[in-house]
Order: sequence, then C-alpha cells, then structure tokens
Amino acid sequence: MGVVTEARLAGGEDSLDRIEQLDGLLAGEFSASLVVDKNLERRMVSFQANKQRSYYKWYKFKEAFSASLVEYLFCKYSVQEGKVLDPFAGSGTALFAAASLGYDAEGIELLPIGQKIIEANILARGDSRPAIVAALGRWLERKPWNEAGEATAFQILRITDGAYPPETHRKIGRYLASLETEPPAERATLLFALLCILEAVSYTRKDGQYLRWDHRSGRCWGKKQFNKGEISPFEAAITGKLQELQADITQAEQASDLLSAPSQPADRGSVNLIGGSCLDMLPQLEAGAYSGVITSPPYCNRYDYTRTYALELALLGVGEVELARLRQEMLSCTVENRTKYLLAQSPSWQAAIDICDQLPLLQEILAYLDRKRAAGELNNNGIARMVRGYFYEMACVIHECHRVLASDGIMIMVNDNVRYAGASISVDTILSRIAEQLGFAVANILVLPQRKGNSSQQMGKHGREALRKCVYIWRKH
Repeated sequence: MGVVTEARLAGGEDSLDRIEQLDGLLAGEFSASLVVDKNLERRMVSFQANKQRSYYKWYKFKEAFSASLVEYLFCKYSVQEGKVLDPFAGSGTALFAAASLGYDAEGIELLPIGQKIIEANILARGDSRPAIVAALGRWLERKPWNEAGEATAFQILRITDGAYPPETHRKIGRYLASLETEPPAERATLLFALLCILEAVSYTRKDGQYLRWDHRSGRCWGKKQFNKGEISPFEAAITGKLQELQADITQAEQASDLLSAPSQPADRGSVNLIGGSCLDMLPQLEAGAYSGVITSPPYCNRYDYTRTYALELALLGVGEVELARLRQEMLSCTVENRTKYLLAQSPSWQAAIDICDQLPLLQEILAYLDRKRAAGELNNNGIARMVRGYFYEMACVIHECHRVLASDGIMIMVNDNVRYAGASISVDTILSRIAEQLGFAVANILVLPQRKGNSSQQMGKHGREALRKCVYIWRKH
C-alpha cells in the first residue's frame, strides 16, 4: 500500500482515499464471505413482510425484520436445538418466530413500548386467550371511550404536546379510565390496542430521527407544510384494531383446537422478556446457555427511538427525566448519546476495547470524523462521538454474545452500512473483524441484492453511492 505521510492524512480528500484503501483491503479479506443472497428481498429484512401475518402485523414497528427472515435463516444455517437470545428484542419478532420453530427464546429490550408489545403478544398466545377474546368483544359492544365519566390524564411531553385533536385526546383519557376495571391480562391487551393506533389518530408521523408534524397541528413552521393525509377518527381506528386482535386470536385458538395430538407440530418454545439495556443485562446471563443469537441492533444512523416513539412512551407514563435517561442508556446511535464508561460497567470488556483501538480502518474513520468536527465541517458535532461509541459498545455486545453462546453456537445480525461526511463506513466488515478477533468464525456476510442510497444531503455534496445492507452469520469456534 505504501507509506502515507502525516501531511497527506491531514487533507480531507487524501484521508478519504486512505479510508477507501483500508476499506478495500478489509473487504478483500472477507471476499469469500461476502455473498449476495437473492432470497433476501428487502421486504423480508424489514417490517413489510410481517404485514400479512397474524400477531406480527398488529403493531407497525418499522425497525423490525420479518418472521420469514428468522425462519429462512434458521433453516439455512441449521441452528441447534436449545435456547436463542435477542439482545435488541424490539417488538419481539425474533422471539416469537423462534418460539414457533420450537426454540425457547429470551429477549432484552430497553424501551417500554417494545416491552409492552412483547408482553401483549405473550398473553395473546398463552392461556389467557379466551378471557382476552371475551374482553375485546365486550369493549367492541360497549365502546367505553364514548361513555360519560372522568377521563384519565396522561403524560404529555414537550415533543408530544398538541399531538391529538381535542376530541381524540378526551377519548384516549376515557379509554384509559375504563381500563382500570379490567383484570391484568385483559387490561394489558386493551392498552396494547390503544398503543397500536396512536400515530394514526395523531397529527404526527414517525420519520426516522424525529416526529414529523402535520400542518393542522399548529406546530409546523417554515415554507414546507407537511400533510400526512387522513387523520383517523378515534372511533374507527380503535374499533378496527380491537376487531383485528379479536379475529386473529380467535382464529389461532380455533386452529389450535382442531389439531389432534398425532398431527400437532413440535411444541412451541417459551418466550421470556428481560427489561433493560443489553449492556447491563448481558453480563448477568449464564455463559454457554444459548444455541443461537439473532438480532438487529439500532443502526449507526442517528435515529432516536425515544423521539420517534414519544407518543407511546408518553402514554406509558415516561416523563422528561426518564426519557432523557432512556436516550442515554440506548446503544449509541443518536447524536445526543454521551460517552459510556464501558470498563466501569465490566472490566472484562478490555479485550473488546483493545481490538477497536487497534483496528486500522475504524481508527482512520474516527480520526477523520474528529478532524471534520474540529474544522466545523460536520452537520452535527455529535456524529463523531456517536460513531465512536457505536463501534466500541457493539464490540462489548459481541464479546458478551460470544460468552453466552454454546460451542458451535451461531450469531445472526442484521445491520446497515452508513456514510458520514463523505466517508463510507462498512459496518459489516468492521464488526465482522471485531467478531473474528473475539473468537467467532465469519461464515457469511449475506448481502441484499437491493442496496440503499445515501441521504440527500450526502448525495448533494459527495455524490450518490449505494451502501450494502447485510445479514452477518458468525459461528463460535
């Protein structure tokens, strides 16, 4: 490659050339593993393929992958029987898809909205189904949100103030007040149904890094006025959701009753939820306890889930202080994440940190972003800190996943590559090199045939460049 002088590295373009050279070298070392898999349609590696599947379609968790992806990968790579783990459980797709294949599944999830989605699905698939179906029928007939009486006041955050038309706000309060009379399983399911419709009945739309506000809310400023289209009336939205849950649970219950013992498929596995940050919870798990890990961590793309899911978090009682705490406990994926003191959490992570310190491509990227920040050439100064935190924290997560996997256990991860200040950041090969040095063998880095473009800001300044979206397959030696 030749010697690169300090003077050359000081220049922005030359530094990008250096990053590109190192990136090419690393990609070359993984060339046998980087395989385009034509079966991986983009809809399979997103929420889209869940839209036609009972249970999975109830809550539109846009960051989820599909149950079909779990089924495809578990079959393709012959995951051993046993217990599987998702350290970033989200809405629980991996957990329930694995359980349907006969695996016991455990998931770690930090955000209360993800926890509520998973808890409601556990109830709807369990012994409480008859009582839940009966409660859904009662509420569809009674429609307590229309009744006179006191409404429950619910949490309003600065970023959710004025999110609903006044009549919708009042009906949400009445709905919440009526929940208090229901037994726990029925109450949890009915609350979940309400969470499912909040975006539809509000002036907002989830848009990656933030909530977009419809101009009818009175919170839109500037020349461009956003119109989200129809804002669903509360009555139509909630009755539609209650009917959907009732129909799906009833159909599943009838199908279960029709199955005779000889023809019944392998028993479904159990699903267990662990609330909290995976950086806190992973070190508490037993070594060698899992045959597989399947997950999709937050991407290094600046998305702030505490903002995009602010309506749901507020309804669940999350206040301003708690919201800020959750934002900092998340994996560093947003520009507001502060540096985490990883060795204070677990001294055993020193090996993972050392690997990051000595990885040439990663260090070149971080040095480049630091120089751009110092020169005022990043559109947000937090980008450099976020990218650094992302890789160091992910190295610690990978270290823990290796520890908790049994011998010959498999780790499957869905992730995206990103680009900042013109530098393409190959998350796939960097994390795979970290995993390799922590003891994994990189079986495959499956590349989606359809790549994604970079942001409009990046295209305007640096040109269009298609970025890989991949599924990593690592095996423990």
